[in-house]
Amino acid sequence: MCNDGRYTYARYFLLMRMAYASIMVMAKTKSSAAKTRRRPAELDSVYVLKLVLYLVVGTLWLRVANGSGTSQVPIPVGFILGLLFAMHDHFRIDRKIEYAVLLVAMLVGFWTQVGVYITY
Repeated sequence: MCNDGRYTYARYFLLMRMAYASIMVMAKTKSSAAKTRRRPAELDSVYVLKLVLYLVVGTLWLRVANGSGTSQVPIPVGFILGLLFAMHDHFRIDRKIEYAVLLVAMLVGFWTQVGVYITY
């Protein structure tokens, strides 16, 4: 084999081509791995809106009373609805906070008599 310019150029071209191909493969795997790790960020306004939703929904009660008003059965409908919302939340903010807001709202709704009254 002779060591002229064509052989050296072909060898250099082949090495550069292989280096370029390996860099492109590494770049593709890094970008796809970075895309899979990122989750969409939730805005602060969405977070506050959800907490207000849990606060309003949690205050709702269904109160069933007899005609004379001697007995009353309160049912926390808003708390049950809020639990369903919290379990199927897409972004899933901290559920402990959601449950705490629901519990406080449920107690406030019970003492302020917020909800629907049914008399039989």
